[in-house]
Amino acid sequence: MDLNTVTEVVRRPYDRPGAHWRDGDAWLAGGTWLFSVPQPDLRRLVDLTALGWDALTVTDAGLEIGATCTIAELYAFAPHCDSNAASLITTSCEAFLSSFKVWHSATVGGNICLSLPAGPMITLAVALDATYTLWAADGSHRTVAAADFVTGDHRNVLGPGEILRSVDVPAAALRRRHTHRRFTLTRLGRSTLFTVGTQTPGTDDLTLTVTAGTTRPIRLMFDSMPDATTLRRSLDALPDDVWFDDPNGAPDHRRHLARHFAEEIRAELAGTGPPSERHVHSIGSNERFRSFDGGAGS
Repeated sequence: MDLNTVTEVVRRPYDRPGAHWRDGDAWLAGGTWLFSVPQPDLRRLVDLTALGWDALTVTDAGLEIGATCTIAELYAFAPHCDSNAASLITTSCEAFLSSFKVWHSATVGGNICLSLPAGPMITLAVALDATYTLWAADGSHRTVAAADFVTGDHRNVLGPGEILRSVDVPAAALRRRHTHRRFTLTRLGRSTLFTVGTQTPGTDDLTLTVTAGTTRPIRLMFDSMPDATTLRRSLDALPDDVWFDDPNGAPDHRRHLARHFAEEIRAELAGTGPPSERHVHSIGSNERFRSFDGGAGS
């Protein structure tokens, strides 16, 4: 889509471009959403890809994902990621409702900052206990937990001129066992609910991450494996207004799915349920796709 109100595109921004932020600016990375809808308030685009940030950096501390890393780059990295999280990275990339062309443009940071309930990079980051490094317009920076970044549908904690610089995933989170459930109305449709369960190796703890069906990411954490009743009560205690309502699912439907999938995840990670053979539940195809790792990581 032509953005006919934009009068300038900054192709060579400063290393810390936030200091030059002004009303009417927008950060440009992949631009897959920016150019898909009218943006009548925009006057200038600042191209972050020109800054040359590293896409992916593996250290002893974990994995750093540059905000301008494309979905295609992250997807290509997953098979070479020597950790239990590799299949979750693959699953999250495949949850995009987009073509391979979009994968080569859309960025991890763009999906997170758009802050839509169905953003799969949000699901991935929250499930893996990631933190975000944010650059402020005054030259300072801060670190925000991924679970606290998105505050509602299309809303987050970013201030004017603030930039998401990187997503940092701790090494311990990359080693966790995990399993997931995702529901769509059609085989390749947008997520109605995306739920991930993780567990620290050698323990019986449980962290349940619920997204897509909620206006913001929800995390339920248990030091030891809860029973079915305790887990259901924790979900039922969530406020009514946290459940998202759109053509992909009503709040009651999403709450029902969360209860059902949470119990499947609990049973699987507790070793009392069958290993995962479902990747996506879909009304349209009624297919169950086998997970790449055959279930929870070991």
